[in-house]
Amino acid sequence: MANQQPQRIKTITGYHRIMGLPKPAHPLISVIDMATISDVLPGAQGIKVLDFYSISLKRNFNAKIRYGQQQYDFDEGTMFFISPGQVFGVETEKGQELKRSGWLLLVHPDFLWNTPLAKAIRQYDFFDYSVREALFLSEKEEQIITGMMQSIQQEYNANIDKFTQDVMIAQLELLLVYGNRFYERQFITRKINNHQVLARLEDLLNAYFDSDEIVKNGLPTVTHVAEKLNLSPSYLGALLKVLTGLNTQQHIHQKLIDKAKEKLSTTTLSVSEIAYQLGFEHPQSFSKLFKTKTNFSPLEFRQSFN
Repeated sequence: MANQQPQRIKTITGYHRIMGLPKPAHPLISVIDMATISDVLPGAQGIKVLDFYSISLKRNFNAKIRYGQQQYDFDEGTMFFISPGQVFGVETEKGQELKRSGWLLLVHPDFLWNTPLAKAIRQYDFFDYSVREALFLSEKEEQIITGMMQSIQQEYNANIDKFTQDVMIAQLELLLVYGNRFYERQFITRKINNHQVLARLEDLLNAYFDSDEIVKNGLPTVTHVAEKLNLSPSYLGALLKVLTGLNTQQHIHQKLIDKAKEKLSTTTLSVSEIAYQLGFEHPQSFSKLFKTKTNFSPLEFRQSFN
């Protein structure tokens, strides 16, 4: 599967055809109850790129989901979100029958056209989370999501009128809000794992700022930090924001300011030398950032210790 070319699916109707499903009732949105599918989907396995949004609630799914370079096993109520253009795939053991239950909601961007959600949907960071950062639902949360999927399905199967799109857009918006709520709950309730991330972030930044890497490469990027922590940038930023009130970039800047304060108060290095040691090519850029973060220039801060 690693060497397989992704299969691009441009339409929801095309997805239904490839997966061996009946033609969707609406070309731009589809709600699929996986429990109603008894046979093995002929097009289920393999790597795919969708040109539409996918929101999944999966349970008892005995396959591996590959999303980017990561694999994930689903064996409990788990939810994940895929935006257009992202690569994912399904893989089972050879000769193993694919089993699954849950819900799948497919939404083409054209369905959102000329509505506020067309732009607002891009603000939901969880569409950029990797599979191992999926949303793990409690039984109560799973019931809520299932109920919402059923409501969307009911509207989807009703006679289409001038209110149909407005109702389904409102239902989709509510589903996304619940996604945000449940992710924030997950950030808080998984305290041990999440505080381990904070500790690893602190160690990573300390090691980076104490090494020659900062002189060679400048300040660490959000992408660099996220990769070292084996998390997606969007997930790491959202996690840190909930736990500390600061996003990843702000944590990097905070560590920079701490190191700068240390050097300004305990050494006789010039501001230019400190700026260079902290990865700045131009001392003015360092001084401007320091002033922004502390309300003092580097020299003013140093003089406060004399």
